[in-house]
Amino acid sequence: MSAGIFSTPRPLPSRLAPTIAGGAILALSLPVFLVAGWPLSGWALAAVLWTGAEIFAALLARLPDGADNLAAAGMRGIGTTSRALLVGIPLVIVTVSNESVGIAAAILYAIVFTMELLVGLATYFGGEAKA
Repeated sequence: MSAGIFSTPRPLPSRLAPTIAGGAILALSLPVFLVAGWPLSGWALAAVLWTGAEIFAALLARLPDGADNLAAAGMRGIGTTSRALLVGIPLVIVTVSNESVGIAAAILYAIVFTMELLVGLATYFGGEAKA
C-alpha cells in the first residue's frame, strides 16, 4: 500500500453497495435472532433505526455539494452528526425500559453500521483518484 492512498482525493462513490451490505447483514441476522431466542423486538428496533438513518442519509445526500454552497455543507455536517443522536437516544430509552431488547438492538445496529462503514471505505479507497 502506498502512503498516498489516504491523501489523494477521490470522487464520492455510490452509497448503493454499503446500503446493500448493511441490509444483507440485517436480513441475515433475523434467523439468528429466531434460532437463538433473542427478542425479536430488538431486531425490529435495530431494523427501524437503521432504515430511518439510511433514509435520513439519502435526504442529506440530495443537498447540493461543493465549496461554494456553505449552507448545504453546514446542513450536511449537522445532519450527519445528528444521525448518531437520532439513533442513540431511542436505543438508550428502550434499554432503560427493557434491557434485553435495547442491548440486542444496540449490538445489531453496531454490527450493521460497522459493515456499512467498512464497505463504504472499501468503495471509496478502491476508487480511482481524482486527477
